[in-house]
Amino acid sequence: MSNVVVIGSQWGDEGKGKIVDWLSNRADVVVRFQGGHNAGHTLVIDGVTYKLSLLPSGIVRGGKQSIIGNGVVVDPWALLDEIETLRGLGIDVSPANLRVAESAPLILPLHQKLDHLREEALGKARIGTTGRGIGPAYEDKVARRAIRLGDLADCEVLGDKLDKLLLHHNALLRGMGRDEIDRDDLMAELKAVAPRILPFAGTVWKQLDDARRAGKRILFEGAQGTMLDIDHGTYPFVTSSNTVAGQAAVGAGQGPGAVRYVLGITKAYTTRVGSGPFPTELFDEVGKRLGERGREFGTVTGRSRRCGWFDAVLVRQAVKVNGIHGIALTKLDVLDGLPELKVCTGYRIDGRFYDHLPASTVQQAKVEPVYQTMEGWSESTQGGRSWADLPATAVKYIRRIEELIEAPVALLSTSPERDDTILVHDPFAD
Repeated sequence: MSNVVVIGSQWGDEGKGKIVDWLSNRADVVVRFQGGHNAGHTLVIDGVTYKLSLLPSGIVRGGKQSIIGNGVVVDPWALLDEIETLRGLGIDVSPANLRVAESAPLILPLHQKLDHLREEALGKARIGTTGRGIGPAYEDKVARRAIRLGDLADCEVLGDKLDKLLLHHNALLRGMGRDEIDRDDLMAELKAVAPRILPFAGTVWKQLDDARRAGKRILFEGAQGTMLDIDHGTYPFVTSSNTVAGQAAVGAGQGPGAVRYVLGITKAYTTRVGSGPFPTELFDEVGKRLGERGREFGTVTGRSRRCGWFDAVLVRQAVKVNGIHGIALTKLDVLDGLPELKVCTGYRIDGRFYDHLPASTVQQAKVEPVYQTMEGWSESTQGGRSWADLPATAVKYIRRIEELIEAPVALLSTSPERDDTILVHDPFAD
């Protein structure tokens, strides 16, 4: 039975929520494997909008097992708030259908404080984080001083780890001339949240192994996008985790063979939130139109997204880094009515042609996109559910994208509604 990993092939916000929800009908288990509650997935189901940050998208579908893997950093208070919000919308969330890795590192209030202080100190050079403590929490994980979910079960162990954690962070805060974290206050907060969050803790790597051996279909749900990957993205303007497909196995406690098909979610144009290079960014009326028609505002932050033409160079790079088998092309309908479209086919830097984005920030800042101009279409593609519903010029646009990125379109989304999807190849069929 094929297991599928869904990742973003651009800078995130590609429409993963809808596609994961669409695929979850075919899956038995849905897993988050990296990131934290800085992710934002919007689902529209029967006219009801669900906005998820930390919970796997499969949670809104009955009969699905949802798992938050060890590769995710978990804010226990944010997770409980999100659970209560969904319960208020009539969605059942309990330890029976949601499990969180006992080894998942926790995001604490001090992490959010540090996140804001660092961005403030950077001024105009700020990275553009969500300020939710994701980066500092991952730093603590790598430095082996993180408090993990399972630690909440033992007050003695928790107290010892808390002392070591604050030894580092309070020294840092003193150096910044800021108030230190009160150890007793933080301990009291953790003791209070422990009985509420611990029932969800579990040995998820074993649960996933059992599910795989039983022939159940597993959907690994990525957050953010490839170009925000800590290793392969536009560093330093990236997130603090690995967002590529290889992380699905590591962040869920499975071997590489657990993933059989990689689906890259790809927007029919390009957007990004926050600072950093963006070769095809538009500052004209077309860019404004894309933002308005595409409702390009962050699910988590509410920030406006920067918009630009489709960048085939970046997506092709993502295809190779992730081993993408096929893409799900989203928001094609946002391009309806544009008389002319442009696709970036290469870069020029200091007069030299590049078929990829160099890692150097100096070179990235000098990138000049090389465009191919294509004919647009006046007809509407919104709600299309077969190729026959699409204008010939829209099909031509899609076929050219496939050629340039060296990967086929497996699914095509024509609106936020779940069923407005054209299935070319079922990722679970492999």
